Amino acid sequence: MPRGVPNTKKDDLSMRYTTFNVPAPLNPKTGGANYLKTETNSLWGRKPKRREAEPIEGKRGSNVIVIHPGSRYLRMGRASDIFPITVSHVIARKINGVVNPPPPIQRISRPTPSKKDGTDEDPIDDDDYPISLSPDDPLEAKIASISISLRERMRFYKLRISRDARKNATAFNKRSKPEIIHDHNDPYRVQWVTTPPAGDIVVGERVFRLVDPAKMGYSVRWPIYGTTLNTRQYPSIPELLGDLEAIWVTVLRDGLKIERSAYRNYSVVLVVPDFYDRGTLRELSHLLLVTMGFKQLCVQQESLSATFGAGISNACVIDMGAVKTSISCVDEGMVIPDTRLVLSMGGDDITEFLHVLLDRIHFPYRDLDLSKAYGWQVIEDLKARICTLLESDVAENMSDFFVRSPGNEAQKYAFRHYDETIMAPMCVFEPRVIEFERKSQGFRSVSHPSVEEVVDHQRDHVTQAMIISTQHLLPPSGPPPPLTFAFPQSTQPTPPPPSDQPAFAVAPQPAQVDSAEPQTGSFEGAPLVEANQSVTFVSVDPSDFGSKVSLGPEKEKEKEEELKPSTPIPPGADVVEPTPVAASVPESDPAIPIVPEEPVKAAPTPIDVDALSPIPTPRARTPLPLPPPPAHDPNVIYPGGFPIDVMFEASKLPLDVAIFNSARSAGGDDKIRKHLQAVMVVGGTSLIPGMAHALESRLQAIATPLVPNMEKVQIIPPPKDVDPRVLAWKGAAVLGKMDAVQDMWITPSDWDILGLRGLTERCLLG
Repeated sequence: MPRGVPNTKKDDLSMRYTTFNVPAPLNPKTGGANYLKTETNSLWGRKPKRREAEPIEGKRGSNVIVIHPGSRYLRMGRASDIFPITVSHVIARKINGVVNPPPPIQRISRPTPSKKDGTDEDPIDDDDYPISLSPDDPLEAKIASISISLRERMRFYKLRISRDARKNATAFNKRSKPEIIHDHNDPYRVQWVTTPPAGDIVVGERVFRLVDPAKMGYSVRWPIYGTTLNTRQYPSIPELLGDLEAIWVTVLRDGLKIERSAYRNYSVVLVVPDFYDRGTLRELSHLLLVTMGFKQLCVQQESLSATFGAGISNACVIDMGAVKTSISCVDEGMVIPDTRLVLSMGGDDITEFLHVLLDRIHFPYRDLDLSKAYGWQVIEDLKARICTLLESDVAENMSDFFVRSPGNEAQKYAFRHYDETIMAPMCVFEPRVIEFERKSQGFRSVSHPSVEEVVDHQRDHVTQAMIISTQHLLPPSGPPPPLTFAFPQSTQPTPPPPSDQPAFAVAPQPAQVDSAEPQTGSFEGAPLVEANQSVTFVSVDPSDFGSKVSLGPEKEKEKEEELKPSTPIPPGADVVEPTPVAASVPESDPAIPIVPEEPVKAAPTPIDVDALSPIPTPRARTPLPLPPPPAHDPNVIYPGGFPIDVMFEASKLPLDVAIFNSARSAGGDDKIRKHLQAVMVVGGTSLIPGMAHALESRLQAIATPLVPNMEKVQIIPPPKDVDPRVLAWKGAAVLGKMDAVQDMWITPSDWDILGLRGLTERCLLG
């Protein structure tokens, strides 16, 4: 004891000064543990792990029902079935009172009344390929841009172009008369329903047999539209869910022979879109677990289910449906959330555009009405039989079709067509003809602002792929993108106002000429633009892409000589389309951010400045008129804090550009190469012949100059004897038969406790 410190008096009583029990110090080893800090450590989280495997009665997966609802079709079946039951996802319900059918929505631009006679006012006669261009009809300008793009691709593949094919087809169609087929000679005669059925609802294909649903007191509706519920046709969400339940109950009873009393013995695997809406997911889950009373539920996304069905773990999945096209990348069995993109176009747009093109060459069935079920079926059948994306199939062909209308005998028409069969599906790469604003009108949010269970996240509305695709539309004060590609230019041009059609900073564009001296840029070794660096965006009309630049007759011949390969290329061969000389780039390429750094070296071959024009005409070289720029209201803030609707603007992307932007958002160059070498296309629209070749050639032209060491882009075909339309359902059925699904089930009691939060955590939704 040190000196000067008195001895302390010893407490002989040894009594405590307080009755409070002082806890012992915590063990430092357990201070960083996560025990009871997450829901996986709770009793609810440990319950599936302690659950014993239930005995399986019959075939494995016979007590699991897989449901894949879509905009046009519903696919439902047991997990043990080889193929699902496919029915039209439509219902006709008896309404008391007068039924007013909703007005038809025109997804495609229509010609002016003066052009409906199919005559060409101002043809562009260039290199034996006349293209009609009317100065007072914007649709003709949009179709002309698609025609020029097709012409350049046919030139590259050394395919013959028929000069008078369209005129010959028009003359033949004007003289075409129908052939009457009597009922006793028609094996596909339709039994039309002329009297109201006994029940209050009609489901599936039987709806199309009603002669006039409105006069019979039935309202025809489609409950699902794209990635969400079809709130445009329903005044309330409960009414929509009631129709959805009626369709599913009818299919379960008539198709799978499962009564409502047996639902508690069945589990359900629900396939939802990649970019799902939380409000829609909550309503569907509540419908299956609470209203219909199924035993348990598991939710899987479409792209992940498609990779399950194909037996691969990494891919860039493109699901081409009727009204939407979704794109997302799957890495090691997980959907990368930032790569999700939804395009507002699909097979229905191709069907309607085919009708517009055929009407220009005097389609012989002049009374065709797409708002009628039998009229839509005529064009839908023609799309499945004659549409193609192979340039080698473009020729003057003759086809026939049958018209079966109520009260009339079947009629057989014969008609001729030329390039309309390839221009119709090309609208997914040249989406200027699609009316996106008109298609998006009338919808409202499914989620209610007073519901605390659904918590909005930024990735529910905006993903990194969408931001990359629309960064050129953001005003200077908007949030800068984290990374973008650029190439140097010696001058800094003034950016023109953006158009309503998106421009995409993913691939090179034609050289911008501000003076008499030509300037070109190289994309090899292009610098990367950081977020804090000033960037100038140059917006170009989508009709000005690559092959739409004219270099004059002499320069065109020189270009063809330079592009001529050493060995002949067979028509339609799977080859990579190189970037043409001077200014030609991939088809879908409206804008590139330009960073002024060092001067650009002059091109060895000068460009004829006077010949640069989006559409060459023999009279005047004037570009196509641009639509007015969209106005930015500073007082309006869209989801994600952006001054523009990023999700809506990104939905206008051409398909090839959207796929590349989705792969870019996955990570660096290694990720881009990884996903572009495993592109899988599923859905009904992917059945168009030549879709894989069209995507491969366009993606190769975009990725080669921008991605270092980029090898060949590969399109993975679906497994043998598997329809790409049911591939996602097959993958979900495989998952429903695995033992790993035992940890992913949500029971009604779990749903009552945690709701949507437990569903997203248990099912690992991206």
